[in-house]
Amino acid sequence: MTDNQQRMTMKATTLSLGILFALVSLAAGAPSMVAPAARAQDSEELRQRYAETLEELRAKISTALPKVRERRKAAYQEARAKERAAEEAVNAAQKQLDEIGSARGLVGHAKGKWIGGADKGIAQAKNKLEKATTPAERAAAKEELAHWEKNREDGVQALEERQAKLDSLVREEPRRKKNLEAARRACAVAEGRTLDAVDRLGLERFLAKDRLDARLAEFVVLFEATPAGLAEFAMQGKEHLALVERLLADSDLMLQMVVADGARNGAYGQAMKIYADIQEASRKAGTGALQRLALAIALEHAVPVEQRNPTGLAAAPEVVDPVQRYLHYEEAFLANALDPGFAGLSVWDYRMVVDGNEPDETLAWGRQMLSNYRPDHVYTKDHRWRYVESVRTDIRYGSQDNKLDRPDLQFFQNILMNGGICGRRAFFGRFILRAHGVPTTARPQRGHAALARWSPDGWVVCLGGGWGAGWTKTRYGQDRDFLATTQAREHEDAYLKIKRAQWVGDVVGEPRVFGLLSGKPAFWYAVALDRQRALLDDAKVVALAAVGEELGEANESHVEYAVEAATLTEEDRRVVVDREGVITIPAVATSEPTRSTGKIIFMPSNLGGKQLHYGRNGGAQSFEYTFDAPAAGRYGLTARVVTPSWKQHLSITVNGAAGAVDLALPHTVGMWQTTPPVEVELALGRNVLRFAHRSEGYSKGFSIRDFTLTPTR
Repeated sequence: MTDNQQRMTMKATTLSLGILFALVSLAAGAPSMVAPAARAQDSEELRQRYAETLEELRAKISTALPKVRERRKAAYQEARAKERAAEEAVNAAQKQLDEIGSARGLVGHAKGKWIGGADKGIAQAKNKLEKATTPAERAAAKEELAHWEKNREDGVQALEERQAKLDSLVREEPRRKKNLEAARRACAVAEGRTLDAVDRLGLERFLAKDRLDARLAEFVVLFEATPAGLAEFAMQGKEHLALVERLLADSDLMLQMVVADGARNGAYGQAMKIYADIQEASRKAGTGALQRLALAIALEHAVPVEQRNPTGLAAAPEVVDPVQRYLHYEEAFLANALDPGFAGLSVWDYRMVVDGNEPDETLAWGRQMLSNYRPDHVYTKDHRWRYVESVRTDIRYGSQDNKLDRPDLQFFQNILMNGGICGRRAFFGRFILRAHGVPTTARPQRGHAALARWSPDGWVVCLGGGWGAGWTKTRYGQDRDFLATTQAREHEDAYLKIKRAQWVGDVVGEPRVFGLLSGKPAFWYAVALDRQRALLDDAKVVALAAVGEELGEANESHVEYAVEAATLTEEDRRVVVDREGVITIPAVATSEPTRSTGKIIFMPSNLGGKQLHYGRNGGAQSFEYTFDAPAAGRYGLTARVVTPSWKQHLSITVNGAAGAVDLALPHTVGMWQTTPPVEVELALGRNVLRFAHRSEGYSKGFSIRDFTLTPTR
């Protein structure tokens, strides 16, 4: 059957189904035992038609495949087998060397935690024994002392045994290092021979041509959707059937879909419906970045995404509305509220922007909150940390306050308020990136949650070990396989060759393997992955080092981070007194300190001018203002503040007088708000206001735009 005959047959099928739907609709008001049976029969006919189309495509594509000489194919497979053996030799040599590191760790443990801990226990027990005043206390202290003395003896014995083993292994260390170096050199040679064998297969011309792209794309759509799945969707109504037919007639759209890894769970019918609904909702969704965004949402939300609403909001939608999700990002994009790199992202990239479970209003809140509270994280020149640095500075490590999460706040607002351990911190990091239109994905590792994010220089791991330390929850499995595909996708034409080889693998029935570390690929999938490896080798791609690894499970960092402080002008620091005697003091007009310190940072404000940020980390630091009052008397003091958490106060000392005034800072959830006024007594002329910060529970941060002093008499 020719392609034209195939399309005519499909049109006839569509027509018969249309007639059926019309008959069913006319009979809807009267009981009928025929319609369900007819629908079932027609559904089976449609499934059979899609199945036949799938097999016809398989046959046509198979006929068009190049013939690979068996000798060259065998040589390639042999080269791959030798490379795998070389990789296993590297792993074995590395394991031998790691044994020495483990032995050193055990010696350190015996010296430190074991014997050192026992010494502390002995000292404490002796102290208790000296202070004991009753026979029972003395008996308990003696028992405790005996326990720690026995524990120390065991530690000393273990140290002796462990040290002896380490000494023996250390003598082996030079040899084991040489073995590892030799194994790595041999593996590199084996890898080169594999890539040479790929070239000798003679597939370059075939993979470089697009003549089979339309058939391959349609095959993959039918293969992933399954004939039964497409038929089930099409039988939901005439509109659904028309959407399937429209999809199967649009080769360019299908190709765009499968390059972006297809509809989630193969739900191409629902993806097409979402895509059509978005096109109807916005005329801007037809071209350029917004068309790619629309398609990404359609593919990613083909399986509904359960929405994570505030627990106290009973009437909220259960799932994310994909059309509203598109409109949200369209509005933000056109308002220049997203990351500058958003416009150049691919459909595949956009999928990792739009897949969040947060409501649209929470995304908007995230952008506004960061712009208010930490604008320096929005404009930082360090793309690795842009936006997500808020986790380092403002998401406290610890779960003890998670029980205080408010039901009226959304999950991510509660994380900002009460912190969390690695999981909640990584969740917030991914959320704040999505809010700004930056692709991100989970990158867990053993016992720890981290994230990976897009940057203009490549993907980078945040808050966890570097590439190779974990995995992803994508089809690419191991994190280095995910990284490899992100790097290869930067070379669009070359990457299409990789996808074509994978699609051919689907046609000939190979198991799907999307990474050299994630499985054992058969011929065509192996060709795809080896060509991808060659592409990256030729491009001399270098992976970015992880950032924030030391903060994965800690509050304080041993790494010194640069402070991008603003330069202040006289206008920024000018104190203003109006006709009514109201004094406005810019928060950056401090007389102490006069420059950013790390704890106190001066930065541009989204309200205009500059603002003062008081950081969560580090020790306490006071700050003060020296200014002239036009009249002596009582003044009501207010401040424009933004706070991410609760239970914060400023203690105000006026001209060094005893008795501080307490200014309670409201929990603004990241929005600008004016504090309730507190009364202070000012002298005529020169005054000094000194502020000290206090927070309940743990150290917290805040930002201030300015203070206002209004006469109250």
